[in-house]
Amino acid sequence: MTVPRTLLFRCDASIAMGTGHAMRCLALAQAWQDAGGKVTFAMAEATPSIEARVRMEGADVVRLPGLPGSMEDSGRMCDLAHKEKAEWAVVDGYQFDSAYQSAVRDAGLKLLLIDDHGAAPPYSADLVLNQNVHAKEDLYRERAPDTRLLLGPRYILLRREFAFWRNRTFEIAPRARRILVSMGGSDPENVTEQILKILLSESDLELTVVVGGSSPHLANIGRLVEEANCPIRLLKDVSDMPALMVWADLVVAGAGTTSWELCMMGSPALLCVLAPNQEKIAGELARLGAAVNLGYAGRIPAHKIGKVLCDLLPTPARREKMSARGRELVDGHGAERVLAFLWGDLVLRRTIESDCRPCWEWRNDPAAYAVSQEGVAQSHVSPRARNVGNPAAYAVSFPREAVAWERYMEWFRARLADPQSILYTAMNRRGDPMGMVHCQLDGTRAVLSINVGSAFRGKGNGRKIVLLAIEELFRTSGVRTIDAFVRISNRPSIRLFERAGFRKVGIETVLGEQAIRYVLHKSVGM
Repeated sequence: MTVPRTLLFRCDASIAMGTGHAMRCLALAQAWQDAGGKVTFAMAEATPSIEARVRMEGADVVRLPGLPGSMEDSGRMCDLAHKEKAEWAVVDGYQFDSAYQSAVRDAGLKLLLIDDHGAAPPYSADLVLNQNVHAKEDLYRERAPDTRLLLGPRYILLRREFAFWRNRTFEIAPRARRILVSMGGSDPENVTEQILKILLSESDLELTVVVGGSSPHLANIGRLVEEANCPIRLLKDVSDMPALMVWADLVVAGAGTTSWELCMMGSPALLCVLAPNQEKIAGELARLGAAVNLGYAGRIPAHKIGKVLCDLLPTPARREKMSARGRELVDGHGAERVLAFLWGDLVLRRTIESDCRPCWEWRNDPAAYAVSQEGVAQSHVSPRARNVGNPAAYAVSFPREAVAWERYMEWFRARLADPQSILYTAMNRRGDPMGMVHCQLDGTRAVLSINVGSAFRGKGNGRKIVLLAIEELFRTSGVRTIDAFVRISNRPSIRLFERAGFRKVGIETVLGEQAIRYVLHKSVGM
């Protein structure tokens, strides 16, 4: 039996710094666990509610003494990583500077740094993740040559409970009455009470207020709720936020982690800036039409919120537009995309001519072209005229029978020579080819197909390969939309592309067969 690999997280959660760092780490931790791994959180500070939540998810929690971000802290964290036999450490917090990153790398650990500002140069982490809409490469000009950047909302880390709601549609009420208020887990400035007093002055509203167990103002909010003259409920330490977002017609929330959750859920939102790091988030989401930016909490005039409510409550078209824009930004697959870079059991490179033989063998495996419920995880490109630069590019698509070596080699060499054709080969740690991805480009669109070697099928490798290929294609080309076509009988391929974030858009006829067309768009903020 294989011992589960450990992923070590170094993050903190206190009343002063909030819970957002821990929550996004928890989202990645859940994805790692779902892939069969083990998780340990190293924390110098943690509120009781956050520590309980992390433990409830089956993760170990180890308390680290000392000053977070210090060299002493890095040494203890690295010692713990070696004890746990962790190859990767995930660090999230503003105190983990350049010296800290270098110390972790020098200790032999691979490092993923979750960042928001670009304020800790020079960066030396293996991976730097900035999931914000405003994240740009210019923030990280001072970085090591081997530091890889994961930038933008494609990589937003959302917890497991949001997965159920991906791609589900919700009705937009003709008039918004049900309002959800959520200002995060700690809310030290008691913004919840300020917003609640304003909302209670409005008539015909039904309110739900969510507070964290670490809030020092829970008693005051409770008294306000008891004295209210409208339908209102107060909930503490909620574990199923998606259900409340579905209930609400409109949400008033802090512009931190919750704002990304609201985007994926398609929830129209009014965002309050609770900390300086949230200012750009609220501003960009407002600019993109996914939310309304109320500005800094505590400085929001009551009449401003009243005017916004007056504009939004009776206007379903505007709220529907906000909902659609948010879902374009955040599709809920960010954790899986980040995970693809952490697995470490496969790498992706451009295909070379010596890969032709194994690709031909995979192509001629009967399972690769048998139309059955047991079909291999393989998709095929469409020969529609608008996407075809050279019909020979599709000569072996949607296979029904084996292809002769000479014919396949001719096709293979033509693809390598075609500037509109990109081929990637996936390899394991031993250097064995595992599969090939073919991307046929047409301007800003590409059609993607994948073939996985028979020895590597049925183990989740197809999804890993597709995720890596997608990120590489978006990073290195001008492609903004990827199509994939799958036979309607090929259940493994259907699961593969849906789990990789593709959206089903219809049924088309491809070479005389019915095929599902899947589409994946690059995030609008990128």
